[in-house]
Amino acid sequence: MPPPLMPLPDDSPNIANTAPHTGLSPLKRILLTSAGVLALLLGLLGIVLPGLPTTPFVLLSAACLARSSPRLHQKLISHRHLGPLVRDWEENRSLTRRTKWLSTTIMSAMVVLSAWQFSGRPFLQVLVLTLGVVGCIVVWRIPTRR
Repeated sequence: MPPPLMPLPDDSPNIANTAPHTGLSPLKRILLTSAGVLALLLGLLGIVLPGLPTTPFVLLSAACLARSSPRLHQKLISHRHLGPLVRDWEENRSLTRRTKWLSTTIMSAMVVLSAWQFSGRPFLQVLVLTLGVVGCIVVWRIPTRR
């Protein structure tokens, strides 16, 4: 039996009882759910892999799951660590400057550490550094909330 969901804050939308988007065919629902789960897995990998951003993949996952599987979307927004990020995004459609600096700092540290580990392999160093720059650009293109 799965563990019970964590309660949502009072101001969070409770969509657990809503049906999936009625205009979706079963195939589209399966594809969107699969894309949401894949994006979530990539986001979780981004926590430990340098140059792979976490935030955009988690937000993409939330968007896919909101359209295809309200139950999985509810689990995501109820998650202790990822839920606040998703709920904040759904309410404001932006990130705080602090969140952007924190993610950029952590990502940069991991990218530099990885590039250092690839000493003697300039192609891999350039690849890791390039992916790190792309990750930072993605994070900083998200609107900033003051």
